[in-house]
Amino acid sequence: MARLESVDAAQWRQWGEACLQALDFSVADAACLADSLAQTSLWGIDSHGIARLPHYLNRIVHGSILALPVIRIEYSGPATAQVHGGKGHGIVVAHRANEAAMTLAREAGVGAVGVSDSSHCGAIGLYTRAAAREGLIGIAFTHSDAIAAPFDGRQPYFGTNPVSFAFPRQGGEPLCLDMATTSIPWNRVMNARRDGTALPAGVALDAEGRGVTDAARVRALTPLGGEYGHKGYGLAMMVELLCGPLNGNPHGPHIGPMYEQLDRPRELGAFFIVIDPARFAGGAALAAVAAGMAAELAGQPGSPRMPGDPELASQARRLVTGIPVPPALKAEMAEWSSKLGQTLPTFAPLQAEA
Repeated sequence: MARLESVDAAQWRQWGEACLQALDFSVADAACLADSLAQTSLWGIDSHGIARLPHYLNRIVHGSILALPVIRIEYSGPATAQVHGGKGHGIVVAHRANEAAMTLAREAGVGAVGVSDSSHCGAIGLYTRAAAREGLIGIAFTHSDAIAAPFDGRQPYFGTNPVSFAFPRQGGEPLCLDMATTSIPWNRVMNARRDGTALPAGVALDAEGRGVTDAARVRALTPLGGEYGHKGYGLAMMVELLCGPLNGNPHGPHIGPMYEQLDRPRELGAFFIVIDPARFAGGAALAAVAAGMAAELAGQPGSPRMPGDPELASQARRLVTGIPVPPALKAEMAEWSSKLGQTLPTFAPLQAEA
């Protein structure tokens, strides 16, 4: 069995930027995308981190993601805007939409920005944390093609449709909830297929609607909540309406699949809400109260952590140990390095992350 290796995040960023620039991305957009993926992997969210770049490069080559999109921001009111993604990369488009929502929130107290004609925007905690680091409250939603079976159903209809909230925390990084409305993200299935590993029980269904742990047989994910999956299903529907129909995008089974039909644009949406806490009675003390809440919880039996703290702990470890690179991902990176004339970053034996 091949020994796992790791890559330094800074080296991977340089490699990712070089690959994207070789496919005509601007310097700024290449840095934005590569940095976002490296940061996501540092947080330990391997389903949405550096493992996704080979897929993105493939879509860029097939023309369904444009390296130089015309991204247009249309301000529709004192606190609202629509961002037309121009078939750009979802992470690049989402950062611009979130920045627009932050600007509106500073001016009007709240900003609500929808996104149309975009693609996969990665881990949405990227955007809510960005708002919270500026002292604002960040809320974000996105959707995807049909991946999740509805509660009591067998066939996929909605996507993983994640939600994220982030609040500023005095003296530290934001508190951040970033969660799918399915039991697991679909990219975890793709990683398991690539690496030949099994999935946990109860998170996925086969073509007949039976529970399955073999990633190759998965045809649908289960909604968040297990026995009470109607809650995850209901959340997924609300997110779908915010990100799809509200923004003039297709929904559920009418969206092009992520890993198939690579020449078909995804037409994905997202929705960002940013709130200025200074406009509310407790706003001046909010960050301090959040920090105090975290301290109180940490002092309870079991030392509960705040949402987002496990990601911060992972980042601290991985800045030392490097980002894990399974053999199949290393092979994909080598293939793209050859295609694009780039030098692979240096790999090292993976140190224990415990």
